[in-house]
Amino acid sequence: MPEKVIVIGSGPAAWTAVIYAARAALRPLVFEGAITEENRLAGTLPLGQLALTTEVENYPGFPAGNLEAYLDDAIAADKRRLMPPHEKHGVSGPELMELIRQQAVNFGTRIVTEDVVGVDFDRHPFRLTASDGRTYEALSVIVATGARANYLGLPSEETYKNRGVSACAVCDGALPRFRNKPLVVVGGGDSAVEEADYLSRFASTVYMVHRRDQLRASKIMAQRAMDNPKIEIVWNRTLSEVLGNDAEGVTGVRLGSTVGQPDLALDASGVFLALGHTPNTAFLEGKLATDEKKYIKWTSPWRTCTSVEGVFAAGDVADSYYRQAITAAGTGCMAALDAERWLAAKGF
Repeated sequence: MPEKVIVIGSGPAAWTAVIYAARAALRPLVFEGAITEENRLAGTLPLGQLALTTEVENYPGFPAGNLEAYLDDAIAADKRRLMPPHEKHGVSGPELMELIRQQAVNFGTRIVTEDVVGVDFDRHPFRLTASDGRTYEALSVIVATGARANYLGLPSEETYKNRGVSACAVCDGALPRFRNKPLVVVGGGDSAVEEADYLSRFASTVYMVHRRDQLRASKIMAQRAMDNPKIEIVWNRTLSEVLGNDAEGVTGVRLGSTVGQPDLALDASGVFLALGHTPNTAFLEGKLATDEKKYIKWTSPWRTCTSVEGVFAAGDVADSYYRQAITAAGTGCMAALDAERWLAAKGF
């Protein structure tokens, strides 16, 4: 028998869709993604981008305070043991994601820890192929695979990946190689400020390299960067080369100028890229309509419908504008309700 609804993804949108679908007695099956080195390097491990974030200050319902006892009670013990101690600043990204996942599990959700590597939306029920080679059929599908961090594509950047070049400060920033050393963050948006702010806990200095003369970040985040005594903003510069050697890995950067100045070299033990995201839609192989940036298009205003009837999209995979945890969760709710009502209208 085909599944009534399969959810693909593992971020706030996916788990919220699963919670709503489970409460509607649709018995959802969720593909949370495979735990592989390839996915780790791409930033597409289970629990999504929020699991790579520190404090989450803007998700409603989690003010600063001691959540330790609640976390111990709400999250399965084997998961809790793998998490760092709660820091009392509200809720961290990993904590929030484990809480949402556990809420879905509590409703009897079935979870497959594999990637979906192929889809057939030309037939109904739809057919999905998993990374372990198994196939699954579904009457409806919710795609909530999110988006991943971008790199510049420099040869030197690739050379020193995992040897000082990273796109995730939370994953790598506390490593011994970065402690009390100068570090570089490339970017000027909110994510760049967040990365720089986090790294300032460990680094001697954090250089924020931005190609313009003012940050793209929100005013409150930009002010946070400028107020942090360990963050130095390097204006009108771009990363042209990561410097290093085989023994030490990254040792510095060479920065080009956007205003005609000579190149600038800085000593640094790490380079962290904060350059936006690319939606995780390659596995769809063009089976759903996307925009020029490959984000899935919603085909009906205020609905999560895609170009294929019965397939819905939620979260950052369909949102190149807001890209917030709360908006992703909201569209996850919408997608589940859209799927439920579509199934009912079709008599499934």
